[in-house]
Amino acid sequence: MLIDTHCHLDADEFDADRDGVVARARAGGVTMMVLPAAHVAHFAKCAAVAHAYGFAYALGIHPLWIDRAQEEDLDRLREAAERALGDRRFVAIGEIGLDLHVPGLDIGRQEWFYAEQLKLARDLALPVIVHVRKSADLLLKHLRRIEVPGGIVHAFNASAQQAQPFVERGFHLGFGGAMTYAGSLRIRRFAASLPPSAWVIETDAPDIPPQWLRDRDSGAAGRNEPGELPRIAAVMAELRGCAVAEIAAQNRRNACAALPRLAPLVDAAP
Repeated sequence: MLIDTHCHLDADEFDADRDGVVARARAGGVTMMVLPAAHVAHFAKCAAVAHAYGFAYALGIHPLWIDRAQEEDLDRLREAAERALGDRRFVAIGEIGLDLHVPGLDIGRQEWFYAEQLKLARDLALPVIVHVRKSADLLLKHLRRIEVPGGIVHAFNASAQQAQPFVERGFHLGFGGAMTYAGSLRIRRFAASLPPSAWVIETDAPDIPPQWLRDRDSGAAGRNEPGELPRIAAVMAELRGCAVAEIAAQNRRNACAALPRLAPLVDAAP
């Protein structure tokens, strides 16, 4: 069994062929996916897609949507999350976080939304799925003030010194398409050297395509899919010097440790 711990299967990019996307993933052994919502307008769709295919989902407001969000969206998130506590497919608050890479974003507004969503996760005793781009120290600043029951730091790309405090707080670090690039030296070193219990694998489909989806001449990338996870797992196995089956088994253990509500779904998955 392979678990894609971060996949936006609800994205509009998959509306035309979602059944085929899922079929291809399942044919490759991907039997479970975690679908983090990105904004309030997709909460219902994200949950519906998860239910339609037997997957898991999270609810949150992504930092790249903050400039378009309203403060009352946090009330809508709280209401949706509280209702979803009775839904066994709801596993976390996410995708939340901070993005200091994209120019022109209101960082103070991002921080406020991030902190409020951490408080919600704390109040509901839920893990979080965290977006990090050039923001690890700022993310940790708020996690030190607002303690949550761990979760996943998606697409981790910070330093070894920044990784340790996340791991100490019960977070697992996500590795996906970026790890497949020969030039991603720091990410590949992390993937090779982190303790076995500290990581998970993901696709972030339709985003962060792996190296083999990029055109060698133009650099243009094709759409990423959860069906790419087996090859991503093979890259992780090569970097860590072990069998793909060992990566799949450890990823399963780590995903269920990071998102405890996921474990019963994984046990029941075909």
